[in-house]
Amino acid sequence: MRESDADEPVAPPKLARKRTVTDKMLACTGLVLAGASAFFPWYVFLNPDKFGIHVAEGDRTRDLPDWPGREVVSVSPLAMINKNPGEPKDLIPDPLTTATVSNTGREDDKGPPADQQPFPGKSGFHLLHVVNGRALIEDDTGMYVVKVGSVLPDNSRLASIEQRGEKWVIVTSAGDVYGNN
Repeated sequence: MRESDADEPVAPPKLARKRTVTDKMLACTGLVLAGASAFFPWYVFLNPDKFGIHVAEGDRTRDLPDWPGREVVSVSPLAMINKNPGEPKDLIPDPLTTATVSNTGREDDKGPPADQQPFPGKSGFHLLHVVNGRALIEDDTGMYVVKVGSVLPDNSRLASIEQRGEKWVIVTSAGDVYGNN
């Protein structure tokens, strides 16, 4: 099929579009920005005194600066003088406001030692290992190192660590005996 075979002739599409004032302003703005971008680096290159890092004069020598020194002002209580010459020095109250601080919050912020912390609820536990008077026990919440007098997961205390034959056992204050398996 050819174009000449069509029943009705079709007009070609209009490609020409009229430029509006907005299009012209955008084009001019783009050209001005392009010109400024091309010119500005040359302006900076030709005027290095107006741009860049300025080094202070005193940094180029080891000599001390020649400006006057500052007056020394001390705020130490020992440096304060008595402004009333008639009063003896030992009767002058301390001119600084002082206060006492309570011991609240001075306890160890890490909490009590590990062997005195309570276990999280009652649970069964078993002995894993004994060395140097300490026992490693395990329950469903974790493993703990305990010594004689420590609180155990069943809220009793460790009464003794004994070696019975080849095995080590721990005896609680409740009379329970736990051995390593």
